[in-house]
Amino acid sequence: MQAIQFTAPREINLVDLEEPAVPKPGEALVRTHRMGICGTDLACYLGKFPFFAYPRTPGHELGLEVVAVAEDVTNVKPGDKCSLEPYVNDPDSATSLKGAQNCCPGVQVIGVHNNGGLRKGVFAVPARKLHPGNDLTYDQLALVETLAIGYHAVQRGNPAVGETVLVIGAGPIGLACLEFLKLMEVTTIVMDMVESRLDFCRENLGIRHAIPFKADGSHLAELENLTDGRLADVIIDATGNPVSMSTCFNYAAFTGRVVYVGITTSELTFPHAPVFHRRELTLMASRNAMPEDFRHIIRLIREGKIDTDAWITHRISFDEVPSKFADFTDPSLGAIKAVIEVR
Repeated sequence: MQAIQFTAPREINLVDLEEPAVPKPGEALVRTHRMGICGTDLACYLGKFPFFAYPRTPGHELGLEVVAVAEDVTNVKPGDKCSLEPYVNDPDSATSLKGAQNCCPGVQVIGVHNNGGLRKGVFAVPARKLHPGNDLTYDQLALVETLAIGYHAVQRGNPAVGETVLVIGAGPIGLACLEFLKLMEVTTIVMDMVESRLDFCRENLGIRHAIPFKADGSHLAELENLTDGRLADVIIDATGNPVSMSTCFNYAAFTGRVVYVGITTSELTFPHAPVFHRRELTLMASRNAMPEDFRHIIRLIREGKIDTDAWITHRISFDEVPSKFADFTDPSLGAIKAVIEVR
């Protein structure tokens, strides 16, 4: 079958991959209809993402059709439309057994650690990682994984009623966090360097408080004004930028919680005694998402509590990937979420 392959940094080729004839026990054969392009895919293309080796077929944000299932599979059936939970964990590991499948030491992310769904034919996935949503569109199903990353980050921060939450970075993961925060009884503030992204948050997500990051540091004074000097109880840094991740503690209220959902390979430093220790802050990482997150998000989309229509700002076809994929590495394109139409 035809598949897209990242052969080396900034190199894309069309290749042939073997197509399985039948699913093995516990597997389903699936066909990709939609693939969302995320920051991970762009970083993999650029050669900047940890855990990624070449050559590799990308694709983990997927809207899939089930084509066949093994005899022992009962959670999905042929014809089902599904979202993929791409984090393939070892169910018997100590980490998985204590309920943390998302960060199992041996977790393999489909499309990162092994070949993903940017291909024309059928391929095999563990059926337990499929989440049916037959009343959703393939576009919506392809967005569930991005939303799940944001939902898990919000759950890690665990904002209480009446608290103030600051999301730094209004890319897709930051937007996913905002989708869930707007359903909660909290004060939500978003910060970004790009004014057009802040406009998107105001106009499409109804976020009233949007602060442009300023090199002169005046954004901190604006945050203080918005919070009557208390700053933010929860900070979710979705930038993956080491400078932002090292300085975001300055925006935290006393006893605040800081959640890193963005990823960097850089070492981070931050002021310990005057800020982190003095304010008794808590720092947490947020990795991947949980199976129940996918089911919860599909239900929220079904109920109309999350509207994904505004998210998709750009589309390309499978055949256009070799010539147009690199365009999405340019922030000036203004893409919020791009989708590849595979079928």
